[in-house]
Amino acid sequence: MQDIIIKTQKHEELNRLLVMNDIQVEELDNDIIVATRETELPVYIKKGEKDIYFEVDLGNISSIASEELYFKLLDLNTEILPVSLGVNNTNPEDPRLVLVESRETGDLCADEVLSVFDALELATDRAEELLRQSM
Repeated sequence: MQDIIIKTQKHEELNRLLVMNDIQVEELDNDIIVATRETELPVYIKKGEKDIYFEVDLGNISSIASEELYFKLLDLNTEILPVSLGVNNTNPEDPRLVLVESRETGDLCADEVLSVFDALELATDRAEELLRQSM
């Protein structure tokens, strides 16, 4: 006889969910947390009122920036969905290449949150490969 699968729903606080899935969590100011899984780059998470924003800092690329590189990075965006590459220009003296993703928090499930970490990990690998070729 085939197993009967029953779906259950459980509410869990974000930090606890991450820790339960072997992701280290550090709380910063302004509703920002840093989440680190194994040897991956840290994921900065900003908790908004109705959204949650994920960002991975890939570093300053000013020294290798070129029109050709930016074109390749934009082209890579079509391959790494739902994650996107962008430039965080909060500090104009130190523009950062970042991977970003966001989700609405209204009906957010654990699988959806954890899938963002998987997508960011794969996108990081692809971006690092492209950056290595440009160095």
